[in-house]
Amino acid sequence: LVPLLARRGEATALVQLLRPAADSDEAETEVWSAVALANAATAAALALRDAGVVSAERVLLFAPSSPRWIIACLALLRLGAVPVLVDSQADPADLAHIATVSGARWAFTAAHLTARLAGATGERARGDALAPILLDSGDAGGEQAAGADGPITLADLAGTLDPSAAAARQVDAAGLPEPADADAEALLFFTSGTSGPPKGVPLTHRNLLANLAAVLTEDLVSDGDRLLLPLPLHHAYPFSVGLLVPLAHGVPVVLPQALTGPALARALHAGDVTLILGIPRLYGALMGAVERRIGAGGAVVRMAFGGLLGLATWLRQRAGLDLGRLLFAPLRRRVAPQLRLLISGGAALDPALGARLEGLGWTVATGYGLTETAPILTVVRPGERRFDTAGRALPGVELRIGPPPGARPGEDADEVSAAETGAGEVQARGPNVFSGYLPSADGTGANADTFTDDGWFRTGDLGRLDGDGWLYLGGRVSSRIVLAGGENLDPESVEARLDAHPVIAESGVLADDGALAAVLVPNADAARHADAEALRQTLRAAAAAALRDAPSWRRPTHIEVDARPLPRTRLGKLRRRRLRERFDALRHGEARPDAAGLMPLEDLAPDDRTLIDDPAAARVWRWLGERFEDQRITPDTDPRLDLGIDSLEWVAVGIELQQAAGVALDEGAIGRVETVRDLLREAAAAGSAPPELADDDLEGWLEKPEAMLDRDQLARLAPLGGGMALLAAVLHTLSRWLMRWWFRLDAAGMAHLPPAGPFILAPNHESALDPIAIAAVLTPARRRNTFWGGFTGIMFASPVMRLVSHAFRVLPVAPDERPITSLAYGAAALARGSMLVWFPEGQRNPGGEIGPFRPGVGSLARAQRAAVVPCLLRNTGAALPPGKLWPRRRRLVLRMGPVADPAMLEQEGSGADPAARIADAVRKRVLALDASLEN
Repeated sequence: LVPLLARRGEATALVQLLRPAADSDEAETEVWSAVALANAATAAALALRDAGVVSAERVLLFAPSSPRWIIACLALLRLGAVPVLVDSQADPADLAHIATVSGARWAFTAAHLTARLAGATGERARGDALAPILLDSGDAGGEQAAGADGPITLADLAGTLDPSAAAARQVDAAGLPEPADADAEALLFFTSGTSGPPKGVPLTHRNLLANLAAVLTEDLVSDGDRLLLPLPLHHAYPFSVGLLVPLAHGVPVVLPQALTGPALARALHAGDVTLILGIPRLYGALMGAVERRIGAGGAVVRMAFGGLLGLATWLRQRAGLDLGRLLFAPLRRRVAPQLRLLISGGAALDPALGARLEGLGWTVATGYGLTETAPILTVVRPGERRFDTAGRALPGVELRIGPPPGARPGEDADEVSAAETGAGEVQARGPNVFSGYLPSADGTGANADTFTDDGWFRTGDLGRLDGDGWLYLGGRVSSRIVLAGGENLDPESVEARLDAHPVIAESGVLADDGALAAVLVPNADAARHADAEALRQTLRAAAAAALRDAPSWRRPTHIEVDARPLPRTRLGKLRRRRLRERFDALRHGEARPDAAGLMPLEDLAPDDRTLIDDPAAARVWRWLGERFEDQRITPDTDPRLDLGIDSLEWVAVGIELQQAAGVALDEGAIGRVETVRDLLREAAAAGSAPPELADDDLEGWLEKPEAMLDRDQLARLAPLGGGMALLAAVLHTLSRWLMRWWFRLDAAGMAHLPPAGPFILAPNHESALDPIAIAAVLTPARRRNTFWGGFTGIMFASPVMRLVSHAFRVLPVAPDERPITSLAYGAAALARGSMLVWFPEGQRNPGGEIGPFRPGVGSLARAQRAAVVPCLLRNTGAALPPGKLWPRRRRLVLRMGPVADPAMLEQEGSGADPAARIADAVRKRVLALDASLEN
């Protein structure tokens, strides 16, 4: 492959999407030409040879997918060494097992994984640890292994990892071996270990090339295509179909910057992607995103879309008419302008999902195979639309159906549907089929039942072939459950029905004392709002409803509830051996899913483990564990409800993240965070903290607030023009008249207002009448030098309110979306020597209670050394409750208390930090004003 790339010259081979620059939404890319990849790989191969790596030697690749991962792999192949592809999220036991069985001496890895690699492989039978070669430069924010003294890097081997410099180099490949014998080992994969330790699957050059040639005949890719590869390359499916096929054909491969929704969307647009290689979960998420976007248009739009999509899907399936290509073209352009083909593998695609995706106007292809078959056996080709099947065999592949293992003579075929049992075990033969597993760690064989007596590979899948060669699958032999009454069932069919219930996030079923049992994971809302016993009853009822029409033996009689995701592989397959361990631990009360601290890595869902592959997300994950060490932290943890991070407190959290994790989250990102998973995704998509700000605290930022505001934002602070000044005077006169004659405002304490600023007037907040009442007691001169913090959802929600806000110098406050800018506005107003009216509760309390004051008022006071005047308002909530347009006539009360400087307030209040103590002291002073009314 490397010589082939070298002959392609400057043709694009690989595109890596990078994080956008801090001041830009434009995606940046790292583009590798074919010759640049070839030169870098060849140079690295020569250096590996000089370092002592020999032909046929196995070398671990233990790192997330990246251009450097690909270069390292190509270098090993060019040298004739054997890459051992390892999941970067492998747990210590599996990693140690793989290192031992493979016999590797070297490992390509990432800086943040070196400690894990050393911990898992340092105590091997030979007594020596793996020598790491860093794919990155060691600045990825991870922890180096203890004693790792300057490991070599891929850049050291390749000479340069700059694509332009690599393309310009002249690399002499003399001394590298000629292409290996076709039957020599080329790659070593390891199975996912769904029912036991991972098994080593050596694939030869013949295996890989045979499958590569067969897939290329299917016309999945063509000239002009660009393929998005969001899957980890340690799996045979993305490695072969997602990397080897496009590189061999000359199709550029696009790698997303991160495996998050925004990053994938950016890659689809910026990468000019025409193909996606994905798994069913990815396409389910894509369909869900489309439906949510449509649903935002309201019930009528949602119903119209559903009806049109149903019609387009029916016409596509029944008549082959592609109405959706025309009907939904605008929607597809918004999602992915160039996208035409979705390739699905790794698990069975739900036929209804495949049909709906084609109804939208895309084309869908699916395949079936195993790592042991290099990996594709069958394909549903573009346009065939037979998503109820696994497809038909590739050229050169032979399939047959053997007897189901353990079949009982005379078993009643009516007991279980044919779709569930299949007709027998799927068996395969062809040049792509491997020759056997590696011996296990104790040296014993692992191939006793791998092949039939006449040499056919036993896939372990149940299925049947129809007369036209279409393969129908019916579950794994190893996962089938035989109950005490002799009933035989496929657990995946039961799990599919349980998972469809809205309360159940996922399920795993197993046999327990001859009966069916299950572990159920509730959805996040159900788990958050119910105690343990109520949650158990809710899930038991949900399981009964989901399986209401099923025979009694297909309904779980013993249910355990777990808040953790079930143990799965990176491609989403349930690890049934670990499911059994989880069930037994839950049944005996040994599992503690609610223990404080971070959820263990091995308990995370595959997508979440992949997310934490990103160094920035990993740093935030570790920071959360340290910052909230007494809390249980899972990806579904709600920062607001579970961790107490609310609105303006995100500002302080953002500062801490910059200081501790080097991650800079802008206000848009903070506004999108609803769970810890969202926070990790935003961290993965964000850039590093600006060095000049990384060590500053919040008050340090707010001392120079204008640096945080752009030109348009600063314009809000400029003096009013003649027309706006006149409007403000008129509105001020009206407010004074309204408060005096209609509400009979009882106001006192205005003498406490300092003669000049800067200072903050801090009132409680009952109603939209509050600022009108305050304005009514200000003199015209005072009003002209006053700024107001106003909630954007009210004060800027309509043209009329925006006009009023402009005239009264109202500054936009959006605590849940733009907390930093909200505080910067307030600080800039104070810096001009003005009075700032700031409502510290951050929300209205029309019932009259005075809620906690948020620390933002304390941060403003400290940063600008501004005094604070407490202010009490009463009866405004009764006069104009939320939702009412016309006020009731009530006697309103306004009181202002003595002014206090920040140092005095800090001594009076209580709280975790100075800003919180100031806010607490101001609230106590407002409460004291309220108490004086009663006396």
